[in-house]
Amino acid sequence: MREANRTVYFATSNKGKYVEAAMLAANFGVRLKHLNVEKLEIQADRLTDVASFAASHLARTRHRGVVSEDAGFFVDALNGFPGPYSAYVFRQIGTAGVLKLMQGITKRAAQFEAAVAYCIPGKRAKCFTGIVRGRVSQRPRGKHGFGFDPIFTPYVSDGRTFAEMTIEEKNSFSHRAQAFAKFCKWFNSAQ
Repeated sequence: MREANRTVYFATSNKGKYVEAAMLAANFGVRLKHLNVEKLEIQADRLTDVASFAASHLARTRHRGVVSEDAGFFVDALNGFPGPYSAYVFRQIGTAGVLKLMQGITKRAAQFEAAVAYCIPGKRAKCFTGIVRGRVSQRPRGKHGFGFDPIFTPYVSDGRTFAEMTIEEKNSFSHRAQAFAKFCKWFNSAQ
């Protein structure tokens, strides 16, 4: 298989997301090339719709195969808020704002979800998803990761938040890891 066929452009302006995804893809022999662009994001209630639209739009305008990823932080007690609007909510109120909304709430279940969409010009986007369940911590902990990582403690971990884990530890089971693993396996089989 030629190396050029194993390279995929990953569209994101989030450097942390790119670093995580590139490490994940490399485990499957897929090279992600950073396409540092602002994606055209629709407002939708489903991450798969947001990621698929962005990948389709970029494949059409950039004339190449493109991967787009969208992730959301879904808090059960807040009826799934902030969900697919997580990036906007993070910019507006951050982790402190979500923790304020959670004051006095004892049931703190939450999940991170990711949708990875791949599209080539003239084709429909193909989408892959991943979910990791956990809980909202009482306070931010850790210096790694980005977004809501400091307030999310996965059930499958040892009690640390995503932000207290190294990239390698987080990548061993995260929502993004699951979605990218599904994409890479499909991509390798399609080559």
